[in-house]
Amino acid sequence: MQKKYERASLIVTAEQYELDKGLEDGFELYTKVITNGWISTDGLFKLTRPDGSVVCPFIQNRRGVIFIREGDYIITENDHERHVCGADKFFKRFTPVED
Repeated sequence: MQKKYERASLIVTAEQYELDKGLEDGFELYTKVITNGWISTDGLFKLTRPDGSVVCPFIQNRRGVIFIREGDYIITENDHERHVCGADKFFKRFTPVED
């Protein structure tokens, strides 16, 4: 018999992704993302470098490489583990906390 569980309360820090804030762990060539078929490219954040190459930012955690989409939030847990959460789900899962 399956049991139901409620997600435990967890205080995290989060920031909506923007370039030049150092929130990503790196960038991957867009052509490689498409060629490898890792993910759907809908809404994927893309940056065109001065040399004309197009790259996609990502973070890396224990689950692997997570590419960042437009509007995503970067979530940092107390143990410094980082995750990506879409703007469409962020405020359903997290509410502001008073300091």
